[in-house]
Amino acid sequence: MHLIIDGFGSDPKAMQDERFIYELLDTYPARIGMTKISQPFVLTYKGPKPEDWGVSGFVFIAESHISVHTFAERCYVNIDVFSCKDFDAESAIEFFRERFKLVKFSTRLLDRDWDRTELSAVGDASPQHTLG
Repeated sequence: MHLIIDGFGSDPKAMQDERFIYELLDTYPARIGMTKISQPFVLTYKGPKPEDWGVSGFVFIAESHISVHTFAERCYVNIDVFSCKDFDAESAIEFFRERFKLVKFSTRLLDRDWDRTELSAVGDASPQHTLG
């Protein structure tokens, strides 16, 4: 599963607070039954466009990763919860909506689960790559 949340919040402090994002990434994996395998990595980004500054955070989980990228001046956030293990996407959306006080947001949920019969049919075949 890959949950993508893009939204505008009403709490500018949350969008620029490295500690807030660190604690969120540090505690959230356990909340959804995932296994954190690294400490969160969080930093403030200040690039060539002053209005594009924000905080980015990432935590590795055994099941994949969770990331948060804010654009503080716009009160905008991008969130990804990517896992090979199912989780309650509606609960995750609500969790992040509350934490970032999202007033406008969109979500997408991608199912990246491969059919197990397809996997067993591949067996020891040579690696194949197809372009979409």
